[in-house]
Amino acid sequence: MSVAVLLVILLGLSAFYLGHARAVRTVGGAHSIRRLHSLPAYYGWYLALWVILPAGAVLLLWGLFQETALTAWITASLPAQQQALPAAELGLLINDIRNLAAGNITAGQVTPEIQAAAAQLQQWQQTATLARIAVILALTSLIGSLAWRAIQPEMRARNRVEWIVQALLILSSSIAVLTTVGIVLSVLFESIRFFHKIPITDFLFGLDWSPQTALRSDQVGASGAFGAIPLLAGTLLISGVAMLVAVPIGLMSAIYLSEYAHPRLRQVAKPVLEVLAGVPTVVYGFFAALTLAPLLRGLGESLGLEVASESALAAGLVMGVMIIPFISSLSDDVISAVPQALRDASFGLGATRSETIRQVVLPAALPGIMGGVLLAVSRAIGETMIVVMAAGLSAKLTANPLEAVTTVTVQIVTLLVGDQEFDSAKTLAAFALGLLLFVITLALNIVALKIVRRYREHYE
Repeated sequence: MSVAVLLVILLGLSAFYLGHARAVRTVGGAHSIRRLHSLPAYYGWYLALWVILPAGAVLLLWGLFQETALTAWITASLPAQQQALPAAELGLLINDIRNLAAGNITAGQVTPEIQAAAAQLQQWQQTATLARIAVILALTSLIGSLAWRAIQPEMRARNRVEWIVQALLILSSSIAVLTTVGIVLSVLFESIRFFHKIPITDFLFGLDWSPQTALRSDQVGASGAFGAIPLLAGTLLISGVAMLVAVPIGLMSAIYLSEYAHPRLRQVAKPVLEVLAGVPTVVYGFFAALTLAPLLRGLGESLGLEVASESALAAGLVMGVMIIPFISSLSDDVISAVPQALRDASFGLGATRSETIRQVVLPAALPGIMGGVLLAVSRAIGETMIVVMAAGLSAKLTANPLEAVTTVTVQIVTLLVGDQEFDSAKTLAAFALGLLLFVITLALNIVALKIVRRYREHYE
């Protein structure tokens, strides 16, 4: 924790105490706090917020612009021949200066010019730290004194504090929404650049995926093949196998734990089941590649079937086991939240426990169960490590789970690994795949919401 952050925290605590004491003192002591419009704590929070928020804004803006300003000053202090270096070499030189100033090892030789620039950088950093603290103290003193004088018995401190908190909540939600919009737009713009190089029809309806492009136009494979159908087929195949495993087991586990299991068994079984969600995906990938895949291959040979050493079946089975807790835990919570009055009414009409679960409990809990299933589907579609280790990288258009396939997410990672030109079709294809995956996930969510809404209206 930096000195400036610690200073802001201390200033906030001090402001809270001073505001609380000021409110109590204006009415003549603790025995007369009924004359205050709000509780004394609200006056403390009012003053603390007016101290913390400006100081936090200074810290944020200072952190955003300090490094840029220091980089410009370092560049200006270098000799003219070093300032004229290419951008890449100049960046490495500035990085060496920063490492030397921080006491770290530099990549190149330390010259007297670099040594002098590092010493100057240290002085600037110390000056910047002192200036930041001075600005925080001056600003908080000015604004805090004005807020402290405004504290009076008739001041509506609670309303003002709640307004400030509401504004902070709106700002936080706006940042989340704008971040989402920014992510979508960044992917969209790069995808448009890709579609300028590759026709969108070839991408959406092409049956071949081979993004390896040559460096020269006269070489073999210079154009590449960017048909996304094999990737979508592999994604849906592995996700389908995973959901066939996870949905029945997860839902039945939830029904048993919430409706049949003894409370002591539930207290032990549910945490044990949720441990599966905490296992790293690379561990599942090792299990699928070293244990399950050879087992399936040997079983297939005994039955006269040809099973690939890396198959969609192995990846899907392990992925299904991995996402069982997402369905079971959420479904268990939703089923347990169904009012007991509905069960009692069903029992009073002569229904058995199984009939009550099928005809009353599950319909009432369907929206929550669908939410858990959607979360599991999203988790399955976005999984990468298990597919890499258990299903391979082969882009095949097949519906046979015994063959090796690949998924959209795996290809996105593959396309962005290594030294590639960022404006090449191979690299830009990763953004097009990301946009396609986003659209598919959004469509699935919209369809599921419509199904849930229609069923809820029918049930109500």
